[in-house]
Amino acid sequence: RHFYVIGQTGTGKSSVLQVMIRQDLANGNGLCVIDPHGSLIEDILPFVPRSRADDVIYFDPSDMARPLGLNLLEGDDWEMKERVALDAMNIMIKLFDEEVFGPRIQDYFRNGCLTLMSDPQGGALTDIVRLFTDDDFQKIKRQHVKNPVIASFWDHQMAKTGAREKQEMIPYFSAKFGQFVTNTMMRNIIGQTQSAFNFSEVMQEGKILFMNLSKGTVGEINSKLLGLIIVQKIQMAALSREQIPKDERRDFFLYIDEFQNYVTDSIESILSEARKYRLSLNIAHQYLGQIDTSGQKKGVNLKEAVFGNVGTMMCYK
Repeated sequence: RHFYVIGQTGTGKSSVLQVMIRQDLANGNGLCVIDPHGSLIEDILPFVPRSRADDVIYFDPSDMARPLGLNLLEGDDWEMKERVALDAMNIMIKLFDEEVFGPRIQDYFRNGCLTLMSDPQGGALTDIVRLFTDDDFQKIKRQHVKNPVIASFWDHQMAKTGAREKQEMIPYFSAKFGQFVTNTMMRNIIGQTQSAFNFSEVMQEGKILFMNLSKGTVGEINSKLLGLIIVQKIQMAALSREQIPKDERRDFFLYIDEFQNYVTDSIESILSEARKYRLSLNIAHQYLGQIDTSGQKKGVNLKEAVFGNVGTMMCYK
């Protein structure tokens, strides 16, 4: 029924999560830990039972020698791809805000994502700028598009867009994504067309996933983007359990520290639906102002979503 921890810094939030994680490790459960500081994972590593050492997947972006791929634009069938494109757009809105990432850019971005995913070889987030700036690359990707709506976007809407309008839009586009493309560490991770591990298998086989998104080594915006991608992937994996018989779904535990940084509006569906897909959400943060968006009209009010669905609350003073 999910577990929610709130308390000021230094009151023991990470400690209670750590005790719960150690219990899951001992019980042989599958789990994922998203840690924005890196210290929680460092503390837990010694407690991984020797018999489960092969189950551990340690994702550390600052390890430049062996980058693990994490591709946002992946989907098995077209319905899933459309959902991924929508989630990718929500992630960008969360990162850049709706004023900056407005309706027109959203339209270009969504069509761009679906075009890249139409390629049987797959596409990566880092190709999105190239898709709008490199005409030859655009033609190659356009050949794979089967969906008539997206085809018409390229053949009519983009073909009729004047040179001046393109010149205005393209620098705007590259300014948003340039920071991920030019950063070698991020390019190595989100530029791979194949993810290094399959989240559905991780959940079903009860693996131990450690995501070390330490802001100090990765940088704040990069940590945020990677965390948002991971949460989205886990949500997709949970929803894809529809195909697995109920009694075969293994329990999986997701721990997120400072969770307000890593959730989009889709957190509401995780909170309300994940229980039946055997995904337990354990979230911690510091004070209510971080999730209370009642003054803003847009999107889901995170506070309502959390308090409406969480079974157990732990409040530290």
